[in-house]
Amino acid sequence: MNAGFLVLDKPEGITSHDLVARARRILGTRKIGHAGTLDPMASGVMVLGIESATRLLDYIMQGKKRYLATIKLGVLTSTDDREGEVIETSTVDSDSIERATTALKSMTGVIDQVPSSVSAIKVNGKRAYQRVRDGEKIELKARKVEIFKIDILNVRSNEIDVDITCSAGTYIRSIARDVGGHLISLRRIEASPFTIEDSGDIEPSALIPAATAIAKVLPIRKLSDNEVSALSFGKQISTSGSAESSIAAISPRGDLVAVIKDDGDVATPKAVFATREGAD
Repeated sequence: MNAGFLVLDKPEGITSHDLVARARRILGTRKIGHAGTLDPMASGVMVLGIESATRLLDYIMQGKKRYLATIKLGVLTSTDDREGEVIETSTVDSDSIERATTALKSMTGVIDQVPSSVSAIKVNGKRAYQRVRDGEKIELKARKVEIFKIDILNVRSNEIDVDITCSAGTYIRSIARDVGGHLISLRRIEASPFTIEDSGDIEPSALIPAATAIAKVLPIRKLSDNEVSALSFGKQISTSGSAESSIAAISPRGDLVAVIKDDGDVATPKAVFATREGAD
């Protein structure tokens, strides 16, 4: 199985793990990871790393995310979405709708966000949602996230449709909670550098080569054959003269050889993908 990335459109009603398990079964490999979990109630872009491309997922998953979401006002739930138990209700009128829309519009920029208590964040080595299921009461600390844009698409009685572009690590459920409601619909249409238009089926022909994908998020350096050979053995090569912390080193054939970092007068491999045989 070749290394690379699959961009899939996760359907509503299955877990991210279910989708990874399906890909492992169809592609015949267990070495598959993903760049960002989607809850079962959510649909949309999921990026899978296949074989050695799993080592590149940390670079891929740092990009912007874009979501289409529907928030129902006046009802708070234990999970901040429609899956949880109702814990509080309130009347929704024109004033509360105006307060919610004003709050949404004010959320752009870097904000402190308290994640949902049923998030996948680890608390002393255990996922927050697992602790909640075990009956524990937990309070997560606020985290810095960035909201690049929130567009209000539609307002109906007690529901608001929004288009949100945000940094990795932002919880849309928390946004719904913070404006006095809960999330009833969520679709991820972009996990930069990929969009829903890039999604395909789980099949080898849909695989995006590692070099193609990583070039969307890292600066690239074209290598000579001698440099390919050196990097494949984990050796340093001459500096790129770049201030970037990570650079994708690409062979003359267009393959990803390594991710390198400039270190003074030399460039040092951080991760090597070319085999020694492939460098000959």
